Amino acid sequence: MATIKDVARLAGVGLGTASRVVSGKGSVSPATLERVRKAIDELGFRPSHAARALLSGTSRMVGVYIPVLSGTFYTPILQIIDTELRAAGLHMVVAFGVGLGDARNQAIEGIEFLIERGCDGLIMMTSALTDDDIAALGAKRRTIVSLNHDFADLPGQCFTVDHALGGRLAARALLDHGHRDIAVIAGPNALVDNVARVDGFMHELLAEGLDTDKVWIAESDFSPQGGWLAAKALVESKTPCTALFCANDEMAVGALSYFQEAGISVPRDLSVIGYDDTPSAEFAAPRLTSVHMPWREMTLAGINALLNRCYDLGRPVARTFPVSVTMRASLATAAGSKAKPKAKAKTKQEGKKT
Repeated sequence: MATIKDVARLAGVGLGTASRVVSGKGSVSPATLERVRKAIDELGFRPSHAARALLSGTSRMVGVYIPVLSGTFYTPILQIIDTELRAAGLHMVVAFGVGLGDARNQAIEGIEFLIERGCDGLIMMTSALTDDDIAALGAKRRTIVSLNHDFADLPGQCFTVDHALGGRLAARALLDHGHRDIAVIAGPNALVDNVARVDGFMHELLAEGLDTDKVWIAESDFSPQGGWLAAKALVESKTPCTALFCANDEMAVGALSYFQEAGISVPRDLSVIGYDDTPSAEFAAPRLTSVHMPWREMTLAGINALLNRCYDLGRPVARTFPVSVTMRASLATAAGSKAKPKAKAKTKQEGKKT
């Protein structure tokens, strides 16, 4: 393979001049520029990633940390990040939770892995880190953005959505359809965003005068299998209910699968509402009503903020993200209820997080 030295030799210029042409930085006369470009074409020269890094002083790599590499939640977000970075001439490096440690230690190890690889900046999606963990990153904090969680030591660098509002909207959708006997499959209690959405849901039920102490609730793990097992436990408990709120779509899809196997018709016998509005919701059977979280808008805002910090760009950075309910076939009016659901536009509200 041709090297930058070969280009300089063929063009009859110094190595520094050839490097300035390749990097696009520095002054070069038009005649010299033409000779170097001709040599590049003749040799088929393509600078390696390492060479570009040496020339530019940056790695042109952005690290992304996610807790798990599975399911339908993180995949669309990674696709958005990769598409945006590649369009900007950058590369994505992904690390996710591995090893025997808990979620916090896995996050620390994953972020250290990305920093050691020379990433110019980091995008992280984790609520497992403490404020002390963030402070320990030192000057590197300036080139980090957080998606879906707020950290006090990253002011203006956190992009999340109002999960309490999302929970309230889920409850409101069920209440507006006449449901009063409601069950809940929650995610892990250790996750801040899960707690917020479930708390918001319960507060809306309380505001309607329902006794939340009587609401059947199970803690699961955000997986389809977890939803399947929790739905099985709900049915075996013989708890009377007409509607089920699942704190994410993957658990809702697992629950739908169990109900189908158990001969429970959704939404005739039981309505189901999910959360996140991932692609799995649109193609579930029946199609899943879900709280729509604006992950794309949030992710793009985080990317733009990071690129502005790392590469002195002037990209627009949004701070307000709409939250709504996407109505589909899994939600119907409760049997015997005379409720008349409000117009779809009434379910939309906005939440702001910075």
